[in-house]
Amino acid sequence: MTLAASVIVVSRHRAAALVRCIVALTQQDHPNFEVIVVADPEAVDQVQTLGLPLKCVTFDEANISAARNAGLMMAAAPVVAFIDDDAVAEPTWLSRLIAPFADSRVTASTGFIRGRNGISYQWQACEVDQFGQDYPLPVTEPTLHANTQQRAVKTQGTNCAFRRDALLAIGGFDPAYRFYLDEADVNLRMVGMTAVIPDAQVHHGYLASSRRAANRVPLSLHDIAASTAIFLRRHAPAADLEAALKALSLRESARIAEHRRAGRINAAAELALLTSLTQGWAEGLARPLSVLAALDPTPPPLQPLNTGPRPGRILSGRFWQRRRLLVEAAASRDQITTVFVLTPTARPHKISFQTEGYWLQTGGIFGQSVRQGPRFRLISFRKRVAEEVARLAPYRPIA
Repeated sequence: MTLAASVIVVSRHRAAALVRCIVALTQQDHPNFEVIVVADPEAVDQVQTLGLPLKCVTFDEANISAARNAGLMMAAAPVVAFIDDDAVAEPTWLSRLIAPFADSRVTASTGFIRGRNGISYQWQACEVDQFGQDYPLPVTEPTLHANTQQRAVKTQGTNCAFRRDALLAIGGFDPAYRFYLDEADVNLRMVGMTAVIPDAQVHHGYLASSRRAANRVPLSLHDIAASTAIFLRRHAPAADLEAALKALSLRESARIAEHRRAGRINAAAELALLTSLTQGWAEGLARPLSVLAALDPTPPPLQPLNTGPRPGRILSGRFWQRRRLLVEAAASRDQITTVFVLTPTARPHKISFQTEGYWLQTGGIFGQSVRQGPRFRLISFRKRVAEEVARLAPYRPIA
């Protein structure tokens, strides 16, 4: 029996991205899940124009933990999954992400994340310890990992799921974390096992926000520093906080210096960022830490989308055929359509999901898709499309 799921999407002032995320969710092959949107009033109004049976919660505060808890209170399914508004899920994502919960020992799961180009990995798998340090996990197949209060698999907020009752029992997400380390905190507080599912994949684009620009330059380090201080107070109370601040400052200073060398920020912006880090740390040390009581919501009944397996379709052509191909793709809402538009060049490939409801891959016939191997490879158009189709087939229906 397929477990029902509640997918929670938190968004703030990014209505266009939120709509694209939800359109992608309508292509999931999972037949029984609901979508809960927690967003600002404008974004809620925008997604309601889609005419989908969504559960919407109006929430306009800069606190992702509190927003996720607001969504959790509306979740009716035994498993709750989370995805960011600036991410889109492959059609097989949810089915694969929640399948491990058939094992009663599993309380959480996480998958892999592809980055801005839709091909290279932004995140794969790691563990986090009580000091907030990450340790890569060399995982290539689905695996189960036992968690402790000192070390646990780190689930990523844009690609994770939890057993609802287990998450409610620990009080959900800690609202002391307004941003950053909120999932890691849950991972160390939740007993049980976490499944790592490499083929449960989403694409994450890192859109601009109040904390970072579109080119990923940080606009403030306040919340990162505050959350780090809170995390250590929660999980490593005996830690040398002065040494921890020094380590954090060195790490962030190196990141800022790289942006400065690249010409993305000036000296004034560099100083402002370091100042925000110091101020955030002080606030994180002073912010009250409340006792997290178990949550006991009475959510409305499950409100599933009309989803399930559907056939795939491939459209391919040269760059001068682009307009015709995209018009045809937009009209194929009853299929999972992937469009290849290639040029006779060695341009690297890029994959994106379009709000009109199709996947688009662009680049040169002779260029790289996976960023390994030669940058130029002589190959025919037909063979190149066949290779790319074979590479994508494990993640979405092709035909």
